[in-house]
Amino acid sequence: MAIIVNQEKCIGCSACVPVCPFGAIDMKNGKAVINENCTMCGACLPVCPVEAIYREEIERVVTMDKTEFKGVWVFIEQAGGEVKGVGHELLGEGRKLADELGEELAGVLIGNGVEEMASEVFASGADKVYLVEGPEYDHYNTEAYTVAFVDLIQKFKPAAILVGATNDGRDLGPRVAARVRTGLCADCTDLSIDPETRLVLWTRPAFGGNIMADILCPEHRPQMGTVRPKVFKKPAQDMNRTGELVKVASKVKIEDLKVKLIEILAVCTSNCKLEEADIIVSGGRGLNKPENFAAVEALAEVLGAAVGASRAAVDAGWKPALHQVGQTGKTVGPKIYIACGISGAIQHLAGMSSSDTIIAINKDPDAPIFKVADYGIVGDVLEVLPLLTAEFSKYKAACK
Repeated sequence: MAIIVNQEKCIGCSACVPVCPFGAIDMKNGKAVINENCTMCGACLPVCPVEAIYREEIERVVTMDKTEFKGVWVFIEQAGGEVKGVGHELLGEGRKLADELGEELAGVLIGNGVEEMASEVFASGADKVYLVEGPEYDHYNTEAYTVAFVDLIQKFKPAAILVGATNDGRDLGPRVAARVRTGLCADCTDLSIDPETRLVLWTRPAFGGNIMADILCPEHRPQMGTVRPKVFKKPAQDMNRTGELVKVASKVKIEDLKVKLIEILAVCTSNCKLEEADIIVSGGRGLNKPENFAAVEALAEVLGAAVGASRAAVDAGWKPALHQVGQTGKTVGPKIYIACGISGAIQHLAGMSSSDTIIAINKDPDAPIFKVADYGIVGDVLEVLPLLTAEFSKYKAACK
């Protein structure tokens, strides 16, 4: 599909130029010309008084037999002998998609000595687990995991694949999609089945989070997408549940890998592992200066919580980007989220509104954060935080 200007019909009125939100129309020699910034949004079509602007449909020839592809797959990310939480979250949502389609749900488990984890995958709803094991998968390696995953897809042909939008998932998903010549919808925040096409409807933020885009992949298989951690809740596990374990031989040899792990450096302490935290204490612009984050960290230490930050605090250099919560940071869903001096911009709310309990501290009683908070404290955050820290410290001491 493309936006075309019929140069013979164009009268050079330039009415289309100001309506383009992307600056994709130039005037050259008295005629409108579409440049490389065009996103084919169509905003220019209705304003042309002589209908010189039109869409040109480009015929696509797809030889893929889509009827061969069945089932919903979830990539099971694991590290340190444990299945990461996002795997369970996606299994829960994948179960809903598979049931609506009347197809199987399978987990893809790649690693070294990870077979015992299959029981957890079955417990979270999978009917089948595809297992690839070997020393070459001892730690995540882009090349090794891509080869193994692509081999599974080519052999068993899934209709849809869900991957966590983690550091590893964002690395693996696009590479696999490119190898099998399909599309990939990144950073999805919702999933459903389109009732008309029976395709997966991938929903993700667009234009800086100002709109939500619904995306389909009608011509290629598998349909693929990465989904942010903590967007969905973990399903209740049934440890009595079993399924079919399919072991697939590795096609990778360690000596063939171009990249090898030399050393693991700890660049993040436990207080910035936001995706896995049960309690998060976040600070924002209301702290006024970076030194005041010490009050947030003191409360987090007493509660055994992770430390988060708003985009404003990160942009100001008060905290590293690893701590950022929000549309352009990490999506979290802890049991308790404490927002300290955060006004509640829509981008921040999108990243933490799924928390079980939200506690907001802000001196502005009309701050948007109070609209989503379960409990609100109106006051100076620098006065409130030390009081909370002292009270929780007393409580912990009394419980010992």
